[in-house]
Amino acid sequence: MRILVTGGAGFIGSAVIAELQKYDNQIYVIDNLSFGNRKFIDVNDECFFKEDILNRPKMFEIFDKIKPELVIHLAAIHFIPFCNEHPYESSNINIQGTINVLDAAQKSGIKKLIFASTAAVYPIYDDAVSEEHEVNPLDIYGLSKLAGERLCNEFYLISGIPTIVCRFFNAFGPNETNPHLIPEIQKQINEGLRTIKLGNLTPKRDFIHTQDMAKAIKLLSDKPMNDIQTYNLGRGIEYSVIEIVEAFERQLGEKIVIEQEQSRIRKVERMHLLADVSKLKTQTGWEPTWSIDDGVKTLLEFK
Repeated sequence: MRILVTGGAGFIGSAVIAELQKYDNQIYVIDNLSFGNRKFIDVNDECFFKEDILNRPKMFEIFDKIKPELVIHLAAIHFIPFCNEHPYESSNINIQGTINVLDAAQKSGIKKLIFASTAAVYPIYDDAVSEEHEVNPLDIYGLSKLAGERLCNEFYLISGIPTIVCRFFNAFGPNETNPHLIPEIQKQINEGLRTIKLGNLTPKRDFIHTQDMAKAIKLLSDKPMNDIQTYNLGRGIEYSVIEIVEAFERQLGEKIVIEQEQSRIRKVERMHLLADVSKLKTQTGWEPTWSIDDGVKTLLEFK
């Protein structure tokens, strides 16, 4: 299968490509390397296009050249603090960039589309959220991704091309390029610190390893379908910040002291974000295998 991954040199994209390459697929990548890294992926130069999805003519040119059968659209700005500080730039890339990709995909005659959305489309809930829960984003990132979901719905209605909207929860693993919680803890620990500075400590998040995410995306890409479907992609377990630090302690065999730093504390915070992944499991047979401790172990540099 000819598969095009936008944002393929990024954090999640690099894991997805590594999984897809285990099978008989021809992988193509579009990435402007603003957040990704060419070294993260093993793709031939003729299959890698250093380009911005905002370049609409170039999208049509690339799609027409390679004529992909499956498109996995991951390219976006997704670090929420950056999105809040740069609302126009982030929403323009996440919305107009998606329009460009969808239009080029339709014209080139793809057979299936997978769009990376986010759990940030959900408002605050204390229980696990299913795909049937109401969506009502709290920030510009969630709003831009919800707009992307609406665009995918229009894409399907107009083209009839099978489409999957995949709502990612909190990913962790190698190749992270944004200072989210786990890479920030990893960075301070690997610098030799055992007293680390963090912000909010009690909120709980559903952390899923990128290799588990990649396997789910592979299964969804293989799933026979002729409609549009939405799936949550999380671990189905939530962990507080303190529990994540405790996982680092277990793998280090050392005590870690947390100091709350005022500048890191979010003024608006949701206490829970937990995925109901029963639909994904039932329809694909997917089961996550990476625990928090397994993932943390691979992130630490043992000296």
